[in-house]
Amino acid sequence: MNHALQGFGLGLRVEHYRDFVESNPAVDWLEIISENYMVPGGKPLHYLDLIRHDYPMVMHGVSLSIGSSDPLDLNYLAALKALAQRVEPAWISDHLCWTGVDHHNLHDLLPMPYTEEALRHLSARINQVQDYLGRRILLENVSSYIGFAHDEMQEWEFITELTQRADCLLLLDVNNVHVSSANHGIDARRFIDALPADRICQIHLAGHEDHGDYLIDTHDQPVSDAVWDLYAYTVRRLGRVPTMIERDDNIPTLPELISELNQARAVAARETVEKVAA
Repeated sequence: MNHALQGFGLGLRVEHYRDFVESNPAVDWLEIISENYMVPGGKPLHYLDLIRHDYPMVMHGVSLSIGSSDPLDLNYLAALKALAQRVEPAWISDHLCWTGVDHHNLHDLLPMPYTEEALRHLSARINQVQDYLGRRILLENVSSYIGFAHDEMQEWEFITELTQRADCLLLLDVNNVHVSSANHGIDARRFIDALPADRICQIHLAGHEDHGDYLIDTHDQPVSDAVWDLYAYTVRRLGRVPTMIERDDNIPTLPELISELNQARAVAARETVEKVAA
């Protein structure tokens, strides 16, 4: 694990390829969606090779389906490992979820039941992936909208136990904590407090849609005031952790995104100073 990666990043999106090549914008690092570059050639790899010489990168996947009952896809893992050899990312992440069953991709990040059986299942599969890749991976907490009747523990208890058993790391999505907490009537700050701080290597910030009595994680809006407040609390709890903003739809100009990223810089700077002063 490369702990030298610091600062504030953005997700690399097609709309901003030329900006990064031509103007060298003030972004500390970039996160790529792994599956977008697991291809034999073409425009994505052309720009990836150009941009990665100027910016440190991390890889973030959406198709590992670590929680599925299907066998792990060894062809997928081989392509992921080959891409990592090309990109030399500081780390590789995916989601603590399942995305399909019986070889059918449901194209969603579906939450796990929080049970002892699920812990055993996930731990074995994470160990298999980490052994294959030759590195520890980060797993991201996903947003959820319903709970399982057979849950045996809270999500944060499940995450903490899993990171210990599998010796994996955590990508903390602050927006997802807010969305899930609002949907399930949970105290989001209690959620943050209970997470294993020494396992958290990266933070995601993103936008969501507010439908009144429930929230939906959409990544098509600016970061909300409530998520900024929760991020400020998270910085007070964890200190500075490499942080990025995800935007996957209604993508604004790069200067607009950088302006929002600068808000994250300002929050982190303010909360760090206040923590030291306290």
